Amino acid sequence: MEPDEGIVLQGAERVLRGEVPYRDFFTFYTPGSFYLVAFLFKLFGDSLVVARTSLAVSGAICAVITFLLVRRVRSLGIALFAGSLVTVAGCAYRFLVLHNWYSTLLCCLCLYAAVRLCETQRTIWAFTIGCFAALTFLFEQSKGAGLCVGIVLAFVILRVTRRVAQLRRAEVIAVGVGFSLPLLITAGYFAAQHSLRVMIQSWLWPLRHYTRANHVPYGWQNWSTDSLNAIFHTGPFWIRALKILAVSPGLVIPVLPLITVGLLVYWTARIQRAAKASDLDSYYVLICSVLSGLFLSIVAVRADVIHFMYLVPLWYIVLGWIVGAVHLQSRVWSVIRPYFIMYVAFAFGLLGFVLLLNATGAHTQIQSRRGSITVSKDDPVLEYVQAHTSPGQQLFVYPYLPLYNYLTATRSPSRYDYFQPGMNTPQQAREIIASLKSGDARTILFEPWFAEKIVNSWPGTPPAAIANDPIADYIASNYRVCKILNSSDDSEFEFMVRKHAVCQ
Repeated sequence: MEPDEGIVLQGAERVLRGEVPYRDFFTFYTPGSFYLVAFLFKLFGDSLVVARTSLAVSGAICAVITFLLVRRVRSLGIALFAGSLVTVAGCAYRFLVLHNWYSTLLCCLCLYAAVRLCETQRTIWAFTIGCFAALTFLFEQSKGAGLCVGIVLAFVILRVTRRVAQLRRAEVIAVGVGFSLPLLITAGYFAAQHSLRVMIQSWLWPLRHYTRANHVPYGWQNWSTDSLNAIFHTGPFWIRALKILAVSPGLVIPVLPLITVGLLVYWTARIQRAAKASDLDSYYVLICSVLSGLFLSIVAVRADVIHFMYLVPLWYIVLGWIVGAVHLQSRVWSVIRPYFIMYVAFAFGLLGFVLLLNATGAHTQIQSRRGSITVSKDDPVLEYVQAHTSPGQQLFVYPYLPLYNYLTATRSPSRYDYFQPGMNTPQQAREIIASLKSGDARTILFEPWFAEKIVNSWPGTPPAAIANDPIADYIASNYRVCKILNSSDDSEFEFMVRKHAVCQ
């Protein structure tokens, strides 16, 4: 029951009901993921299985692209190794329906198109680059901006260092047309819905509000005190060693972007010194530049391990270069390399095995209104809510778990499907209270101890945002508890109704 997963799912539900993002419900996401998931629901049925299957397809395509890009400079075995890493420890790391995985897929497709353009100089690839870059932005604006910065940086470096234009006029036009077309269609659609201005304001909203509460140290692991004790201090020594190995990829992966930046500097200097640059130089500069732009987007937004993992199909390209560097003139590396490959295979394979056990270890089936789901143990919250609400009924889940709205087919009475203290504003809190006063919000699912999660998930949250919670105060004054419930991950919820209503 991950809080983030319900954001896109509920947004897609609102789209299916005819609501328009930004105008009818608040979101600072660009609209791509909402409309994609809504389209899939319309085509294949409204269920969690359909949404999760789209993640499997995205992950499979990313694995193929990683293989293809590594294969250009490394052996078949190393390329298969890199693609396999994407399969076992890529999308599976956080197998949730989020906009992040769709945008990562588009980044991979855009990078592949850029490599093909350098190889073939065909205009169609230039057009494809523009389309995929714009679509990436329409699925996640920060990643799209970083992708665009990386692509521009690559061709600027290649032009300056090689003193030749890497793009012909026709190709520049094709990139511009491909980039403009999706954006113009999107702008036209939202203009027709009288929501163009609010859409642009929502896209810019995170610049002022997201980063402050979501700022974390570089490579932040999001480990709670219980998790730290379980990993490092529980069990025999050999068990702890295995657990440390299983989590070590999360410590290694944030290092790969730093290596990428170093490689970009190296290859830029190498081209500058060379009398004639080769296609291999262009390949390395292009990929390192794009990855550096995406790295910048992570650092600017939230540099925790999860956001590095969202781009892991691209970081595994660099890892493939490293493990496949057989011609590196270094005796030390020739000695270390076999052991490093063994470590990567074992540690990343162990991580994948843990992820697999998490899935296969779940045996409890619950029939939700969005299809049957399998969890590790019963979820009394889901069962109770479904027994005491009807499909389409208003249920305010506060502060942050819209997945319960989706699985129970209930609706939020406000424009907000979740509320994060310190990120969402006091004005938005007042809007939610106003909607509770004027709407038909007879039932509330409230998590009173949510503030305890903030320390690990959003350590940059201002203390005042936690101490002062007007929405919780309003709920406490106007609603009463019918039942205290524990979710499948042991979070405590209170099912509440209005003070003068009868608990059923």
